[in-house]
Amino acid sequence: MSATSDKVMALSKSYLGPATESFLARQCKTHLKIELSALEHAQLKELAKWVESGAALIMDHAKATELGHKIAAL
Repeated sequence: MSATSDKVMALSKSYLGPATESFLARQCKTHLKIELSALEHAQLKELAKWVESGAALIMDHAKATELGHKIAAL
């Protein structure tokens, strides 16, 4: 994992629990066309957008928005 991937994983763990790595890996692979381990700082805003919309399907919309904003701010 890259340092950026590690930061996103650590931040997201409290929101997504045990599904964190698989959820983030799916968002990276589907939308950014990269592996989670290759995530770079410059891609965080794009990832945040997709995490927010994807997470809103499985959790409270406000929490999904909060997570997206925190990822974008890393």
